[in-house]
Amino acid sequence: MRLLHRGQLQLLLTLSVVLGSLWMLYTLNWPRIGWSPTYSLSNSWLEYTDDDGVPEKVCNCSAILQGEREALDQAKVLLISKDFQKSVRIPDEYYINATQDCSEFRLSRKYLMFPLSQEEEDFPLAYSIVVHHKVQNFEQLLRAIYAPQNIYCVHVDKKSDVSVFAAIKAITSCFPNVFMVSKPLSVVYGHWSRVQADINCMADLYKISTEWKYLMNLCGQDFPLKTNLEIVRMLRSLRGGNSLESEQMTEDKKWRVTNVHQVVDGKIQRTNKKKGSPPFNLPILTGNAYIVVSRGYIRSVLEDNRIHALIKWSKDTYSPDEFFWATIQRMPGVPGSTRPNRKYDLTDIHAIARLVKWQGHEGPQDSLQSVYTECHGHHVRGICVYGAGDLQWMVEQHHLFANKFDTDRDPIAVYCLEKYLRYKALADAD
Repeated sequence: MRLLHRGQLQLLLTLSVVLGSLWMLYTLNWPRIGWSPTYSLSNSWLEYTDDDGVPEKVCNCSAILQGEREALDQAKVLLISKDFQKSVRIPDEYYINATQDCSEFRLSRKYLMFPLSQEEEDFPLAYSIVVHHKVQNFEQLLRAIYAPQNIYCVHVDKKSDVSVFAAIKAITSCFPNVFMVSKPLSVVYGHWSRVQADINCMADLYKISTEWKYLMNLCGQDFPLKTNLEIVRMLRSLRGGNSLESEQMTEDKKWRVTNVHQVVDGKIQRTNKKKGSPPFNLPILTGNAYIVVSRGYIRSVLEDNRIHALIKWSKDTYSPDEFFWATIQRMPGVPGSTRPNRKYDLTDIHAIARLVKWQGHEGPQDSLQSVYTECHGHHVRGICVYGAGDLQWMVEQHHLFANKFDTDRDPIAVYCLEKYLRYKALADAD
């Protein structure tokens, strides 16, 4: 697609406003089914504004992002209101119905359907997104990272509710560069299936397009901290390298890879049977499930016999997503890898893949021992599910994405972050 100059962009915006107004008049008397955004479009229709019909308009996102106490207190009061929570929740049925007219869905949800710069168009990205619930979370994530030059594979857990699968399938059908994985799995927490879900998407992405430069894997409760342009520039600066946590494994985690594990009644369990040594005497490193890797790294995952042997060995371990990618990153010959010497260890704090607040590392602002400040949301499995009070700290970090968010608990945090990113993206396009 040819890059639009500023004058052409302004003309497109003007035409879109006119068409939007005509569409609003045409559909004024249509019955509304469930939750519905406004159909009227303001002059800055690509920017998220108070006219979009979102109840969060009563919040001052600018003040929240600056950490102003009054705005944060106001957000807390809203979040304990059942009426507010009900008003901001978008049911799965809305997406199923709204996507029957894809053009109107993309328009009303303000998806960016053209590249905002030549730089972004020339550097397409690939995304693997693993989801099992919370469609609203997923759709806002997709909208925040969507660009027509990128490509997106979505893996929906086979155990997911029928409405979740139907809604996400409907959403993906509205975009030529977003698709459902060809081989979906039933994912078990802590089991190899979590890694295989990503690998299945990686294989599809690698086969379908030869253009993308880097791949990032996400889950449905992630959200970006950078615009697409900022992501592109940070990935260019890697000069073909990868960025993911990869460290020496601590003693308290070694049981995960020294004992055989098996799935019983849908849950993974440890056995007393000992595992053999890793293939090729590979040093097993520790990391996490989230990676920022080059196309060459993905080619190795799909084609390197050493990695195929590692896959076979890893299938009966516990939480292989927290060592598999980290181990590959230290294998000689893998594009963008580093040597296994511990001088090359990279923590999750220094890698750009994901910002995660672990409960055990939180502490007061003036603490010299804590890694980061206390969580302003709530915790799930020892991980902070961010609240609006975390945003000021969050946007100052260098990571590309953050985990976790939950629109059922704090939709304001997601909305304000999304609004902030869209404003930055449009400002950079001028």
